[in-house]
Amino acid sequence: MKKIALIVGSSGIIGSNLAAELISSRWETYGLARNPNTENSDLKPIAADLLDLENLKLALKGVRPTHVYITTWMRNETEKENIRVNGLMVRNILDALSANGSVEHVALVTGLKHYLGPFEAYAKEGFLPETPLREEHPRLDLENFYYAQEDEVYAAAKRDGFTWSIHRPHTVIGKVVGNAMNMGTTLAVYASICKEQGRPFIWPGSAAQWNGLSDVTDARLLAQHLIWASTTDAARNEAFNVVNGDVFRWSRLWKRIADYFGVEAVGYGTHIEPLEREMANDAGTWHKIADKYKLKENQLSRVATAWHTDLDLGRPIEVMTNMSKSRKLGFLVYQDTEDTFYELFDFYNYRCKKIPAKQNRWMEVYSASTKDCINYARMVSSQRIQVRCSPYFR
Repeated sequence: MKKIALIVGSSGIIGSNLAAELISSRWETYGLARNPNTENSDLKPIAADLLDLENLKLALKGVRPTHVYITTWMRNETEKENIRVNGLMVRNILDALSANGSVEHVALVTGLKHYLGPFEAYAKEGFLPETPLREEHPRLDLENFYYAQEDEVYAAAKRDGFTWSIHRPHTVIGKVVGNAMNMGTTLAVYASICKEQGRPFIWPGSAAQWNGLSDVTDARLLAQHLIWASTTDAARNEAFNVVNGDVFRWSRLWKRIADYFGVEAVGYGTHIEPLEREMANDAGTWHKIADKYKLKENQLSRVATAWHTDLDLGRPIEVMTNMSKSRKLGFLVYQDTEDTFYELFDFYNYRCKKIPAKQNRWMEVYSASTKDCINYARMVSSQRIQVRCSPYFR
């Protein structure tokens, strides 16, 4: 039977990487967003407002997905409003598709706020869970829009008979423009500003995060996990943590990132140095950098989200997750976290000109085609640049 995917939130960091993975696996793939990404010509874009049920029904007329991937959310002023808006978005998309009877599986992406609490009480004393985080950890006695989204999926599954999976990644690292949860890009932009101005690359987070163990989630690995869970019988009706599979300490990785950009790393001192404060006056600086190096995006707010990076790096406990549940059921994909960051930085340096390029003697080429790599190597040979292929789009 033909597999037809509908990605809700196809322009985001998760949705865009999922679209690339599905299309490479020959799925018929639709991407729904308020402003759909049209960079991937094989993705069938659908523009719609998730808060308008009638608009959704009209936009989805004739679309009969077998698999629905919900990868988006909307931040609001209060958690009460987060619950109302984000619960409604999930309810509307599933109600709009209900009459079709085509949906076999719904995958919902949430995250570690399931364990750590909502924005208003994020990682606060009295609600700190035991780590490594495990899927069986009970819900916190707090209002949380993740719980509301899950409950909408459970109710629709009971009504319509589809299976479901819940995916809880840690911080997602991957390529995308204008995403509100993109630590990788934020750190690259911050380091580029430090390099340009001769500033130190100052650790913005807590002592616990600096010294403790942590993990992250590569967006490409998350895409593979979403497809695996939605097509594996043993993974039906289950919730999963999703991370790279290794652990690291920021006390090491921060210095490695600094070395990549050629800046001086400064670790934790005596207190938190929020990145939002450190970058508060950098909008004009970034505009000048973008003009100087002919970068594609000169608006700092489009490429860096310091508030979210502060939220992650300022937590008072080490945060890492247990992935045994997925491993036992057969998902064995692994991704080295340092490579996750380096490959993302290389992509931004050389492929899409989002940050100033390094003067390296080798270059990453991200392509599924060996022929494309060879052709590109010939093109840059006069610059004495060696080419190394990397499977970013595979």
